[in-house]
Amino acid sequence: MLDLRTTEKDMIATHIKEGDTVVDFTMGNGHDTLWLSKRVGESGKVYAFDIQEAALVSTRGLLEKEGAPNNYELICASHHRVEEFVEGPIAAGMFNLGYLPGSDKTVTTLHETTLLAIDAAVRLLSPGGGLLIAVYPGHAEGALEGQLITEKFAAYDRKQICVSQLKIVNSPTSPFFFLVEKR
Repeated sequence: MLDLRTTEKDMIATHIKEGDTVVDFTMGNGHDTLWLSKRVGESGKVYAFDIQEAALVSTRGLLEKEGAPNNYELICASHHRVEEFVEGPIAAGMFNLGYLPGSDKTVTTLHETTLLAIDAAVRLLSPGGGLLIAVYPGHAEGALEGQLITEKFAAYDRKQICVSQLKIVNSPTSPFFFLVEKR
């Protein structure tokens, strides 16, 4: 059976090398931030965003516990404000939409800011770069985000931005992924 977390990392890993600048658009408890930090190494840079202070505390604790390189900046702000903090270009970015695991499930990413964040991420993305977007359609806002993101990507010119989707067809509430690659 397909392991979604492993597959997610495999999908974006080819776009990231040591020394790159990358963004975790939804830091949550910091697992993607940690993975990105180790992937880009001491000479790279990771910017990680979340609107909840608890996410920054959890992420900082994980990064320190796991001995992550000191190559990250944790930002308590919405991901749609990325261009205020990151000049670009970025080699890659990761979005895990939804809510902070283990916290208030009513505080979720919102389609309005997520769509703006995706637009900004695509603008910042370097040629050959990639974005990985995990959508969680098991709650109302997640389902709406997934629908609107799908519509947005369907309108992209494939010659400039190629978008792939990985979805478990017979499990409609399971997470699914978009891989966005800039030519």
